[in-house]
Amino acid sequence: MEKIKCDVCIIGAGSGGLSVAAGAAQMGANVVLIEGGKMGGDCLNYGCVPSKALIASAAKAYGMGHPGAFGVAAVQPQVDYAAAKDHIGRVIETIAPVDSQERFEGFGVRVLRAFARFKDEKTVVTDEHEVTARRIVIATGSAPLVPPIEGLDQVTYHTNETIFDLREKPRHLLIIGGGNIGMEMAQAHRRLGCEVTVIEGGTALGKDDPEAAALVKARMQEEGVVLVEGQQANRVTNGPEGITVETPGGSHTGSHLLVAVGRRVNVDKLDLDRAGVAHDRGIKVDDRLRSTTNKRVFAVGDAAGRLQFTHVAGYHAGVVIPQIMFGLPSKAKQNHIPWCTYTDPELAHVGLTEEQAKKKHGDKVTVVRFRYDENDRAVATGKTDGFVKVSVVKGKPVGATIVGAEAGELISMWSLAIANGLKMRAISNTVLPYPTLSEINKRAAGAYFSPLLFGNDNVKRVVRLIQKYLP
Repeated sequence: MEKIKCDVCIIGAGSGGLSVAAGAAQMGANVVLIEGGKMGGDCLNYGCVPSKALIASAAKAYGMGHPGAFGVAAVQPQVDYAAAKDHIGRVIETIAPVDSQERFEGFGVRVLRAFARFKDEKTVVTDEHEVTARRIVIATGSAPLVPPIEGLDQVTYHTNETIFDLREKPRHLLIIGGGNIGMEMAQAHRRLGCEVTVIEGGTALGKDDPEAAALVKARMQEEGVVLVEGQQANRVTNGPEGITVETPGGSHTGSHLLVAVGRRVNVDKLDLDRAGVAHDRGIKVDDRLRSTTNKRVFAVGDAAGRLQFTHVAGYHAGVVIPQIMFGLPSKAKQNHIPWCTYTDPELAHVGLTEEQAKKKHGDKVTVVRFRYDENDRAVATGKTDGFVKVSVVKGKPVGATIVGAEAGELISMWSLAIANGLKMRAISNTVLPYPTLSEINKRAAGAYFSPLLFGNDNVKRVVRLIQKYLP
């Protein structure tokens, strides 16, 4: 067994692990990166990248059959499901070199392609290597959670790790789970010509603003997605008609099944107890993302047990690097982390929801909003469904929700404001090109000041007085 000593050992080559490895190595640290699966992790191979590629194919198909009132005739799209999967493959192949072993070896990182486990508090081993490090970063990500549904192990089912390899277009796709993954895949498959039924034990898109989520759900149902909420999947069977999911309210039969009920953190095979690393659903960490029981060990991304998004893993890397490189304290926050569900319309959020803001700040909260159908660019492009809603406290935004076209892009302005403590005046003072959807954000900021300026009797009296004496 080869023995290696290094400054930093990173377990996992997803977004968080790769970011730490690149930063640390380029700053001069001796870095070892261990990955037992594919370079790039879940996001590149099974998550963000393939799902958005499939959504893009689905959007093209939907647009052909639903061109809107633009003087263009609708045509029936000829969907080649396997070719759409080829598109996914090409996208992954194009991006993969950025996350490749060769690129990181070029940075000076020693890359070991093996599964790792702890030997003791500062040593990590594979079948062929023993790595002793001054600092260890756990960046193992997460995997699909498969619930203990009776009969599930007796049928063929898919998760996000297998659905993108499917070449046969499902006649009728059953989806257990109405979170962001389930809903994105539901709409994409419906637009590619599949019948789709989503079965959700609680409320679909339940972590998002209810008003915004309702708009997304209504659109999907208009497109033909069958949405079954408040019904737990109790039993799964396989019969002549296909796969059947039984719920208290009835049964649902389809040709294929996708399980998308959540994620579980990949920590169970790390032998964390040997390193004295406390854990439950993830690594127990403090605000610096250090293990609460082993100060040599840090966790980033899903392994840290917080929000499970690729951009969070990248952000965590930026929190950890100053600590392991320079010994500078740095803390992770969550109030400025955005997220987006890439349905049509998109649903994006950052900070506190309206309900959370009112619960925390009471009557100090002012909620302002602006509708897409009052934006000239949205009207011109026929993308008028949606709104932006911002919760404001003492002149500063504390949360924003956007539902509508390009919501994932538009939320960035509010992410910037919340992350940097900017006031609404910073948004309203910004000059934006016309006509753009981004003006929706500026108009929402303007709506915050409107009651102070327009229809205010005191302002009117002052203006009338000034007008008398102006030359």
